[in-house]
Amino acid sequence: MTTIPSFTMNNGIDIPALGYGVFQMTSDQVLEHLPQALELGYRHIDTANAYFNEVAVGEVVRDAIATGTVKREDLFITTKLFPQSYPYAQAVKDIDATLERLGLDYVDLLLFHQPYGEYTSGWKAMEEAVAAGKVRSIGLSNFPIAKFQEILDVADIKPVVNQVEAHPRWNQHELKAQMDQAADTEVLVEAWYPLGHGDKTLLEEPAITAAAQRTGATAAQVILAWHLAEKNITFPKTLNPAHMADNLAALDVKLTEAEIAAINEIPQAPYYVVPDEPPTFTTTVMDYSQQA
Repeated sequence: MTTIPSFTMNNGIDIPALGYGVFQMTSDQVLEHLPQALELGYRHIDTANAYFNEVAVGEVVRDAIATGTVKREDLFITTKLFPQSYPYAQAVKDIDATLERLGLDYVDLLLFHQPYGEYTSGWKAMEEAVAAGKVRSIGLSNFPIAKFQEILDVADIKPVVNQVEAHPRWNQHELKAQMDQAADTEVLVEAWYPLGHGDKTLLEEPAITAAAQRTGATAAQVILAWHLAEKNITFPKTLNPAHMADNLAALDVKLTEAEIAAINEIPQAPYYVVPDEPPTFTTTVMDYSQQA
């Protein structure tokens, strides 16, 4: 079984560098494929309130623990609150509701999913959840530097991560530098769209294909190896166990400094720009009790 390396967050807790994300997976898909990922050695699971599959994630996790597949302390489970949960009083309730859906005593990392609403109010509830042992670490997702700074201005506990779009075409070097300077400590990046949203032209970039040819790896594995070198946490999505294994094999791909530098010279452009103002869906109160 592959040993997945970890990075140390600014609170001293280790986070696995490669995880299994369940974005846009139905509960049935989670029940089928998450056990496969755990059997292969994945230990970091990334879900969210807005994925509507926390109940299924919790079922798989509890079953894996009960059958001895994995110990709870060896798992790293991340979930996220959506903006309607951010007001302080609501956040207190919704953190408990999240744990109830998962059927767990605590989660390893809780994020604010989108940079809208009353996030400065809710951050105190996040900190209280850490103090109560309900959450081990807290962070953000999709927060630009200005809104990241607003959190720092009210924070006693600094965010440990920011989960954002990151890949060779949007390497987030500028945001990383800005966050580290603002927080006066390292803030790790968790990458969504880590393979460029399936863009074949990214996989065919000369810097990537050259590294693939030298190492005998696939272009996707080269990109995942680049993420590891960049100290990005990734969740490449797949429902195929063979691809799950291929992604784990990327951990053994070692790029040279010159190859990393060449990949970092790829012209930059995001696939998606997070709007400053909230889209309509973020202001719609969703009934999470209907999750299955």
